[in-house]
Amino acid sequence: MEQADQGAVRPDSITEVGEDAVMSVTVSPSVPTLTEEEQEELRDELLKLEDEVVTLSQVLAAKEKQVADIKRKLGITPLNELKQNISKSWQEVTTSTAYKKTSEGLSVAGQKATAAFTSMGSAISRKFEDVRNTPTFKSFEEKVETLKVKMSPTASQDDFGDVLTSTATSDPSVPVEKRPEATPIATQEEQPH
Repeated sequence: MEQADQGAVRPDSITEVGEDAVMSVTVSPSVPTLTEEEQEELRDELLKLEDEVVTLSQVLAAKEKQVADIKRKLGITPLNELKQNISKSWQEVTTSTAYKKTSEGLSVAGQKATAAFTSMGSAISRKFEDVRNTPTFKSFEEKVETLKVKMSPTASQDDFGDVLTSTATSDPSVPVEKRPEATPIATQEEQPH
């Protein structure tokens, strides 16, 4: 057992941080070991690519500024672009399969709901007809009709006072007295001396 302990890595042994530590790390078997010459070529290629990325970023920034200037000259505002993007996105959504399936499902659900409301409405109207045919409702309807007849004004040419008096009395056979029209009072100036 002692031999197994000697070959094991002890947790208290810590390698130094720095170049020596990088060199002492064992390369995993999946990464091929590179020669000094291959590493130097890769470093050169990495530097070139980093320079190209910086250059492309600068070119991209210049092109974006140029695009913004042209849009400003054409009167294209960010709001207009947003509207165009939204309408384009909405068009893409409406042409998608999921939207079409959902739309068809909602259409079918709407048709079923309409049918349910129609059948419910016809059931309510049938129930109302049943209620109207009951003796209680017919009696109530007759009372309302009688009251309506009593309350309606006559189509005669009587004056307003006659209509009020005839409506106030329940017996239309009672004659209504007409008041005499007011006569002007003679003033002292008009009296003969």
